[in-house]
Amino acid sequence: MKIFLIGSGGREHAMAWKIKSSPLCTRLFISPGNPGMADLGELVPIKSDDISAITAFAVNNEIDLVAVGPEDPLALGLVDALAEKKIRAFGPSKAGATLEADKAFSKKMMREAGIPAAEGKSFSRLQDAMAFVESRNEPLVVKAAGLARGKGVVVCRDPVEALDAVRNIMEKKIFGSAGNTVVIEERLEGPEVSLLAFIDGHHAYIMEAAQDHKRIGDGDTGPNTGGMGAFSPSPLLTDDVLAKVEREILVPLLDILHRHEIDYRGVLYTGLMLTAGGPKTLEFNCRFGDPETQPLLMRLRSDLVEVMLACLDRKLDTITIDWDPRPAVCVVLASEGYGWKPDEQVVKGVAISGLSAAARLPDVRIFHSGTAMKEGQLVTSGGRVLGVCALGENLAAARKTVYSAIQQIHFPGMQYRRDIGFCGS
Repeated sequence: MKIFLIGSGGREHAMAWKIKSSPLCTRLFISPGNPGMADLGELVPIKSDDISAITAFAVNNEIDLVAVGPEDPLALGLVDALAEKKIRAFGPSKAGATLEADKAFSKKMMREAGIPAAEGKSFSRLQDAMAFVESRNEPLVVKAAGLARGKGVVVCRDPVEALDAVRNIMEKKIFGSAGNTVVIEERLEGPEVSLLAFIDGHHAYIMEAAQDHKRIGDGDTGPNTGGMGAFSPSPLLTDDVLAKVEREILVPLLDILHRHEIDYRGVLYTGLMLTAGGPKTLEFNCRFGDPETQPLLMRLRSDLVEVMLACLDRKLDTITIDWDPRPAVCVVLASEGYGWKPDEQVVKGVAISGLSAAARLPDVRIFHSGTAMKEGQLVTSGGRVLGVCALGENLAAARKTVYSAIQQIHFPGMQYRRDIGFCGS
């Protein structure tokens, strides 16, 4: 099969690695990709949100399967555009991607389906949002309703912080048009975990549990980021909790999607808070999470292409997915300023060294997120630069290996958390 992978981050690098290993893959194109993926497939200089160019390339090159990594092209209707040209694509339609692209819509679906979630309301007028916050006296969470690359959530200790968050999102537009509407929710308490599932429109196949660390600093301090690391499995998602999530969240969601005539096929990411009253839904995403994908795919033994085809053929109930029992840990190495400054102010273009030495360690893989080549030298090009991953016989061993690998890697201003796999574990 000729396969076309869309995306350029660490999630897509991990996907490319697994797709390339499939006997079904005869040729792999990646658009736009990054330097770390260059030895896995042919990089195509098309932006991941250029729907018409991607579609034309898929048609002209007789692509058999398009695998969509990021949320933006899904929300823009890439899968729908490809379907019109009779090209199969792994990922939900534009209607399905609305679960992530519009948090207000997602909240509405949760209410209709009776899915346990934080109580909250949506606002499209600044004055109304401010008045609502002023009427509260408890901690709140303010979310940009649109796509904000995992950064559009502000967890507030009190209504004063929430008022600042509303102004920043709706008035100052720190997340751009994603903040035209905000969702304001009660602040739930408890550990946060990620549950990903393959969906074929009728069935859900729950992947191994994962747990990520969104805040920039050790001990879960500082601003939220797109994710500073993750590990799998999470001991917090016991069999009893998983059964409850499937019964109270996934099954009702599939039912409400059917009732709205949304044919959802691809990956569903459910962000969960394990509260004293049971698991509650924080958000739904319409694709693999980043960085959760990296440790998950490190542990995936089955053929990812076969699993994607089972989703498209509505045959998830006929396959068994095999996982490496060993835990995996992923630590994100980020640029100076990431998490604290706007993206445009993050330090970029500095030289990276030591990757070859780190990659030589057993059971270590390094996935590129924000890298570029400049005059033959690998340099940083984004906030999150690399995802360093390792397997271990137990979680402690995986942590030890991943941090040993990190000691080999250097670039000016490099920052990372030193407690990935500890918090909540």
